[in-house]
Amino acid sequence: MGPQNPNGKDAFKNLDLSAFLAMMIAELQNQDPMNPMDNAQLLQQVSQIREIESNMRLVNTLESLAKAQNITGGALLIGKQIKGLDAQGNSVSGKVDKVAMEGQDLFLYIGDSKIPIKNITEVSQEGNTTDIH
Repeated sequence: MGPQNPNGKDAFKNLDLSAFLAMMIAELQNQDPMNPMDNAQLLQQVSQIREIESNMRLVNTLESLAKAQNITGGALLIGKQIKGLDAQGNSVSGKVDKVAMEGQDLFLYIGDSKIPIKNITEVSQEGNTTDIH
């Protein structure tokens, strides 16, 4: 188990890859020359570093895929009639003009009104309404 902070949470939980690598390099540079780390330990740590890097690349790829999927889903709503609430909680309805990502959030625009996609309550197209309550 890793070092504990005063709140009892694992201190290594929020350690990013660059900090981990810096810590590993410092450990290698400061090891006892009379009792160096054996090759098996070194290979195990290198393997762990590669696994972490691979996981980070996978996370980045999945985040990019999710973002692209969100934009594609939102783009399908361009030209559709929607009802929902803007960020201030005001009821908004009309035809979707554009879609935009801000950070991890997808927004639909009706004129100057910006509606978070999670606040959409209804989508319709000429006489065909889908209520998503």
